[in-house]
Order: sequence, then C-alpha cells, then structure tokens
Amino acid sequence: MSFERKLGWLASALALPFFMAAQTKDAPINFANPSFEDLPRSGVTPSGWYDCGSPGETPPDVQPGQFDVTKPPSHGNSYLGLVVRDNETWEGVAQRLSRPLEKGQCYEFTMDICRSELYLSTSKLTGQSANYATPAKLRVWGGTGFCSKAELLYETSVVTNTRWLGHTFRLSPKNGNYSFIFFEAYYKTPVLFPYNGNILLDNASAIKPVVCGPDKMPDEKPPASSITTNKPKENNTTSKGGTTVREDSSTKRQPEPVKPIATDIERRKGKIYRLDHVYFDAGKFEIKPESEPELEKFYKFLRENPDIVVEVRGHTNNLMYPDSTAAFNLSTNRAKSVAEWLVEKGIDASRVQYKGYGWKMPVEPNTSPEGRKKNQRVEVKIVNMNG
Repeated sequence: MSFERKLGWLASALALPFFMAAQTKDAPINFANPSFEDLPRSGVTPSGWYDCGSPGETPPDVQPGQFDVTKPPSHGNSYLGLVVRDNETWEGVAQRLSRPLEKGQCYEFTMDICRSELYLSTSKLTGQSANYATPAKLRVWGGTGFCSKAELLYETSVVTNTRWLGHTFRLSPKNGNYSFIFFEAYYKTPVLFPYNGNILLDNASAIKPVVCGPDKMPDEKPPASSITTNKPKENNTTSKGGTTVREDSSTKRQPEPVKPIATDIERRKGKIYRLDHVYFDAGKFEIKPESEPELEKFYKFLRENPDIVVEVRGHTNNLMYPDSTAAFNLSTNRAKSVAEWLVEKGIDASRVQYKGYGWKMPVEPNTSPEGRKKNQRVEVKIVNMNG
C-alpha cells in the first residue's frame, strides 16, 4: 500500500468516531470532508477520502492548479479531479459512512459536478502529451469495505457541462446494507475504445433518507387505491389543448388543438414551456394532484425524446415574499418538486436540472393581481439535445 493510500485510509478511519454519534434512522448520513477540501496538489487524495484507483496508477488530484485545470471551486477552496485513461484505468475515492445505507431504504444527496476543458497530462498509451477532456460519467457504489463494489447504486450520464451544476443522486440499496460509499469515474458506455477524460466533484451534501416512490420499493407494491388516485387517465383530453409555449413576455397565448405529444412540444434548444396547470398552495411546494395531467404531458415528451436535457425553472412574484432569499428558496423547492416528479416517473435524473429564480424574471409587471399570477409560474427549458 502506498504512503498516500495509508494516509487516506487513516484520515477516513480517524474521522469515523466524529460521525458515529448517536443518530436516529431518519438523521442525515454525513460525509467526512464533503467539499474535498485540501491543499491543491496532484496525485494526493483529499483528507478523509481513500484512493480507490487502479493499482500502479497515481491517486486523484486536489484541484485547481494541477494539469492546467483552473476552474474555480463551486464551494470552499478546492475540489476533486478524477480521470479515466486510455490504458483502461480510471480513478475513484471512497470512505466509510457515519451510518450504513440500509437495504430497502431510499436516500438522496446532491453534489456539484462538471468537466474541465483542459486537463493536460501524458497519455498512458502513447507516451505523448494529451488533453484528458473527453466527457466521462460518475458511478456510485455501495460496499462492505474501502473500494468494495458490492452494488452499483447510481450512474450518471456522461458529464458534458463545463460549469458547475448541482446533481441529485438517488440511492436505494436492494442487495444489502453498505457502510462504505465509492465514487468512481468511468467511460461512456458501451466502451469501444478507452479514452482520456475527466470529471470534477465538489460540495456534496449529507445523504438524507427519503420516502421511496412506488417504482423504488424493492419488496412492496403500492396500494391499488393510490395507483387509481394518482395515475392520469390515458386518453383524457380537454378543449384547452397542450402545454402553453412562452418564449418571451410579448408572446401571446393562443388556443391550441389537441395534438399527439410528439408534435405538441417542439424539439428546439432554448425553447421555454410554461406549465400553466401546475399548482401549489400559497407558500408551499408540494405538487397538487390536479397538476399531474399537465406534468404527464411533459413526461411523455421526455420519454419519447431520450436525448433531451431540460431545466425546470421556478418563479415567484414579489407580493408574498418581498425578500429575495425567501423567494429564491420557494421557487427552487417548487422546481425541485417538478424535477423529482419526472424522475420518479422514470426519467434519468441526469436529464432533469432544476433552478429557482425567485421574482427576478417577471413576464408581467407585479403591480396587478393578473401580473402577479402570471409571474407565479413553473417553466421547463430545453437546455441540451443529443445527450
């Protein structure tokens, strides 16, 4: 075992007692050093994390400043850089959790991820200078020891974004209880030829137990009554037509005939669609049952267009929440609720981003009830196509 690996193991082991204080089953599971803080340097795993890379290869890097990576952190002073290599090796880190992930329980945490445009090093295959900039993916393993791959709990699509974006990870162990978590960079699959690529990680949240959706429960089926209540009728159409399109504040709403979903929503990057019939109680962010037919339309569109990535955008008016922070939090939670609804229906979480804008992007003046009602909205924007 290398000296650096011994240091990583020791740091993670020493951090364990701090997190093993009495906790309830519903308490968050904390990471040691969740923001990968350490002195930026190459080939040294951040404090609290254990190197799980391929034998004979150098450990991951604490960025920025190594291999021409200059991107500022999203949080704190440093972040983690993982690479995949053209010699069929790749990097990863692991640590022991403050409490095991339990079989049959569902969990959620967030982490900022992106890709660096430059990651200059030497090709392990050719010995020549290479830019390790090809998009890679991140895999999350649950295990029974450091670097154990007992069960693949989550896998992102390839990370193409070069600015930090928050990503929600949803875990649901099905095969056992896991006291260790392992983050591993990997190639876009299927892999025809190994390549040089990178992925950057920062600002992980605590892992929180959440209520499992019906499709996530490993051993139980939801009651028939809940299926009947929540599932929209298959061919239930109304005279109001499909989702209303809004491109800017001057766009006039026009009645539309009922169309098949594939033609009802246009495939175009940058297009913004307002979800007119998605409702929330005042000051709340729980989706109401009467919103589901509207959400079902966009779910079908995403299901039929698996290459599209969208951003759910929450907005408020400035009447109930004149404070911009409170308005931002409410709009973010509403956008998150819509994103989670789509993911629970089966859309890959890597295709559904969400963001709150508070009251800073009105489409009408906030001086009238009608204007405030229009500003209190949820929209979906197509931010990427072809994956």
